[in-house]
Amino acid sequence: MELSIIITKYKNPEMLRVCIDSVKKNINLYDYEIIVADSETEEETEMMMREDYPEIKYIPSKENIGFEGTVKNGYGKSKGKYILILNHDIIAKKNSIEKILDYMKSNSDVGLCGPKLLNFNESMQPSCFRFYTLLTIIYRRTFLGRLSFAKKRLDEFLMKDFDHKSTKEVDWLMGSALMTKRSAIQKVGLMDSRFRLYFEDVDWCRRFWESGYKVIYYPDAKMYHYHGRGSAGKNMFKALISNRLTWIHILSGTKYFIKYAGKPLPRHN
Repeated sequence: MELSIIITKYKNPEMLRVCIDSVKKNINLYDYEIIVADSETEEETEMMMREDYPEIKYIPSKENIGFEGTVKNGYGKSKGKYILILNHDIIAKKNSIEKILDYMKSNSDVGLCGPKLLNFNESMQPSCFRFYTLLTIIYRRTFLGRLSFAKKRLDEFLMKDFDHKSTKEVDWLMGSALMTKRSAIQKVGLMDSRFRLYFEDVDWCRRFWESGYKVIYYPDAKMYHYHGRGSAGKNMFKALISNRLTWIHILSGTKYFIKYAGKPLPRHN
């Protein structure tokens, strides 16, 4: 099989329906499969998949296994030479999947490739970044981020010096929409299980670079992303008290920096 599309899902079955329908409507391939890997499965989702999408491989999970866990479960049931991972809040545009697949097939040194993500008003959504530093996190989550020197550092992290209109090697890509290939995963491995939510995509991209593969932002392929930053907070101290996801994000970041302490960043163009 040429392509396996793994849709990772947590709650919100109606958003999943929109995602599945967008893929089926806008793909022009015959040799592909769709796999939905669920986390903390709800009865409504199980019923929808059974009644409306019986042809799709559906993998429920009673527990909240996180993004890494759903990707792992989906990959375990996949057969494709190429693997497209989509969050269930992604809406594929016409020919977007074929474009990114053709690019991967034409560039054997590429291990991960991500499309340009759009808001529903067609504005660009940040999806490619430079690697985190400790200062990046501090600036993003405290009042220091309002200062001019911090804004400059955050603009670098967000790659605001790049027009986002051309194909480019990048440090890491948001995990909401990623294409890879089975041969690369067999070399690099799946996402690190210590990152159940947040930083799993950062870590995975870094490992692809370290294994000799390129990580590519490919804006010729475009997808919509209904993105809610659940862990974001303008006031870190208020967020720490009120937002569980903030704690998870900080914990994952701590694990990431411990894992790579003293190790040089991968070099690329």
